[in-house]
Amino acid sequence: MPVINRIADFADDMTAWRRHLHAHPELRFACHDTATFVVEKLREFGVDEVHEGIATSGVVALIEGSGPGPTIGLRADMDALPMEEVTGLDYASTMPGKMHACGHDGHTTMLLGAARYLAETRNFAGRVALIFQPAEENGGGAGVMVEEGVLERFDIQEIYALHNAPGTPVGAFYTTPGPIMAAVDTFDIHIKGRGGHGAMPHETADPIVAAVGIVNAIQTIVSRNNYAADDLVVSVTQIHTGSADNIVPELAYINGTVRTFDRAVQGMVMARLEAIVQGQAAAYGVEADLTYEVGYPATVNDPGRTAFAAEVAREVSADVVDDAGPEMGAEDFAYMLEKRPGAYLFVGNGETAGLHHPAYDFDDTAAPAGASFFARLVERALPVG
Repeated sequence: MPVINRIADFADDMTAWRRHLHAHPELRFACHDTATFVVEKLREFGVDEVHEGIATSGVVALIEGSGPGPTIGLRADMDALPMEEVTGLDYASTMPGKMHACGHDGHTTMLLGAARYLAETRNFAGRVALIFQPAEENGGGAGVMVEEGVLERFDIQEIYALHNAPGTPVGAFYTTPGPIMAAVDTFDIHIKGRGGHGAMPHETADPIVAAVGIVNAIQTIVSRNNYAADDLVVSVTQIHTGSADNIVPELAYINGTVRTFDRAVQGMVMARLEAIVQGQAAAYGVEADLTYEVGYPATVNDPGRTAFAAEVAREVSADVVDDAGPEMGAEDFAYMLEKRPGAYLFVGNGETAGLHHPAYDFDDTAAPAGASFFARLVERALPVG
């Protein structure tokens, strides 16, 4: 079947909610106004319980079905990104330096749409926990919610989430069993040399030359230290040093990201980075310090729940791919999937600008499909009778 008729009936309301959220983005854990808006809507819909202040500004709402049964969790993220919007839309961000450039406004809207429908119909046996999470982009809000016991507190036994996908037809779905998103780590390298006059480099210990040597050597981790069949990305994304054309600086800084699926590969990268940094520092006569920060783990879908979720998606859309393979992006929903079986899926956002782009915008016509997926998943997983 296509989009649920009742959800289609309030598609215009969903558009209004989403555009309000888009115009008022908030960052990290400080999603207080967003949470207030979400809570107002949930109470308006008549959900049974609303719990606020989880992971600072997170919200969990409970809807009881028509009979006893287990609890299924549905999660949406609420936070935006620290960047300027360039869309020029009449509902563009009103908050300087903040923008919903990843579609979390759309994710929140899809879950609100499902909440409204499920609270009206209650055509399921059991309970649904609607999780509105802050700090996905930076801060690991899902991990904080897990640490605060949200899964145990509300007896959540399975959990599911959606993310929009620019470049995929609106309303199409794709997912994959097993690993779907990579673990993400970051590294920082601080180099200390001996500065001096640019015309007298022999009197210096040049941190720029050392930085270039380190960056070039880092490229060999993927090409020469990693088995080609093991997915791995090591990217240097920042180099900062120098202040003038005639000064050899004293300091240089390198930053980058590591994406893996396998802990053994992750360990290899950590060891090789340390060896490269220290070896190159010795070769160029400088001091260098590596800081390696382990971030979100890999997002791993439960195969059985993924197959079930794909079946549900096919009731909403004729365009469903259930073996799309993993991506090298990262997602803190991984923390929830480490503790409970479930699945993470993508829903098409059409030919829009890409995620984290200043011209990105969520396609409002995708929201009814996402809300219908969430609603049908609950009804299928928790059938009445």
